[in-house]
Amino acid sequence: MEELEKIREIFRNDRYATETGAVIDEIGDHYAKCSLTLNEHHKNAAGGIMGGVYFTLADFTFAVATNWQKMGTVSINSDISFIGVPKSDRIIAEAQLIKDGRTTCCYNVFISDELGNPVAAVKFVGFHK
Repeated sequence: MEELEKIREIFRNDRYATETGAVIDEIGDHYAKCSLTLNEHHKNAAGGIMGGVYFTLADFTFAVATNWQKMGTVSINSDISFIGVPKSDRIIAEAQLIKDGRTTCCYNVFISDELGNPVAAVKFVGFHK
């Protein structure tokens, strides 16, 4: 738990994501689980959740998974698919390593609501600086 608090403190500097509401819930080897509680601030003009909210949570989760053990990985490509609508006010993202190479890596980030309903799927390719 002490390590998780240390990591949360480091990533508080990722101000856009954290001020949007992203929170680190779990960390593991090349893994992160983050969440965000939705509110009126996250809605678009049509009353739905702005797509950028999902992407921000996914990007933050990728950043935590790739950098909490050793800083220096940045995203060089990403692809998001919006596949559902949340049925709860909290969304959860999990980043899992697919391949870690010498200079690049590939992660899948899956976003669901608290009930397990799929909301978005994102593939990231990262570069180790």
